Amino acid sequence: MVWSAERTVLAACTVAFFATMVARLVISPVVPLIAGDFGVSNTAVGFSLTAMWFAYASSQFPSGLLGDRVGERRVILVAIGGTALASGLLALAPIFPAFVLFTFALGGVAGLHYSVATTLLSRTYTDIGTAIGIHSAGAPIAGLAAPVAAAYVGTQFGWRPAVALGAAAAVPSVLLFARAVAPTEPTRPDEAIRGRVSPGILVELLSRPPIAGTMVVSVLMAFVWQGTASFLPTFVIEHRGYSETSAGIVFSGYFVIQGAGQPAMGWLSDRVGRALATGSAAVAGVAGYTLYVAGPGLASVAAATLLVGVAMSWGAAMLPAFLDNMTDEEEGMGFGLVRTGYMVLGASGSVGVGLLADVFSWRVSFLTLAGLQVLVACALFGTVVRNWR
Repeated sequence: MVWSAERTVLAACTVAFFATMVARLVISPVVPLIAGDFGVSNTAVGFSLTAMWFAYASSQFPSGLLGDRVGERRVILVAIGGTALASGLLALAPIFPAFVLFTFALGGVAGLHYSVATTLLSRTYTDIGTAIGIHSAGAPIAGLAAPVAAAYVGTQFGWRPAVALGAAAAVPSVLLFARAVAPTEPTRPDEAIRGRVSPGILVELLSRPPIAGTMVVSVLMAFVWQGTASFLPTFVIEHRGYSETSAGIVFSGYFVIQGAGQPAMGWLSDRVGRALATGSAAVAGVAGYTLYVAGPGLASVAAATLLVGVAMSWGAAMLPAFLDNMTDEEEGMGFGLVRTGYMVLGASGSVGVGLLADVFSWRVSFLTLAGLQVLVACALFGTVVRNWR
């Protein structure tokens, strides 16, 4: 197989996404150490993390506009370079308010990457589902490696070196991307950004039936993803009765399967269609979450982890559906807009799952996740049937 310039772009984008995700994930394992050092509560540190993820989601939209104006390469370099800088400052934060500020900044600069990189890949590849799947795999790979590394470094050397792992991952990524990816021409270098964000333009794009329907599905699946990423280990401990170590193994397995599933799901969506591929992922999720709640023994937990990992690979199938319904000129702004929209709304999954568990039980909360995927599967398979007529 001959290595091509297209594969170089894909590899550099994937490594960059991995680096921005590592920088965000190394914080959570050392939250108790951070709280103890600054003399604040875990809730206060949790607030800083909420601010980080909100900033990450909110920067998706402007990143697309910036990519159209100055070119994707420049924005991605700012994203990973800013990630390196923000992670370094975070590790050196002298007081807690500075820590909160740098955490918020980290989310904002890291969030500049994904939408612009997706647009770049859509202009580089024909089978964009496969390319997006490989690119998206950078996140679960980071999810497997970063928490383990941060926990070890934090235990041995303290939280500051653990958080600095984000900078250690981002600096090589900056050098790789700068060297490997040629400058990209902006698609709208002379058009004022203000003119492109008028309410009429944004409403028209979001109200297109294919985009509006894809947005609803993405919000529901993002809700499920966020709730799973926040509470799967706790669920395994409190509902299934396993140890912290066992819960960590399950969580790592979930990320491994999701990482492998992203390229496969993207490939499948290129072959059979976005709706059928995402509907199949939702069916796997229904079975997986039901097994988590009611399946007997360790075998059911293993099977559930496999199915849920496959289900949460949905993005590689669904995200190309947005691009399928945008013109080349709309992709930068449009994809950033829809990604900010579904991520901001889907982020409520953490609060929603936790609230359901507190008010009712873990059984109810995870069966609710299964129920949401029933709705997604029915809607998407209904779309497939209508299109076949």
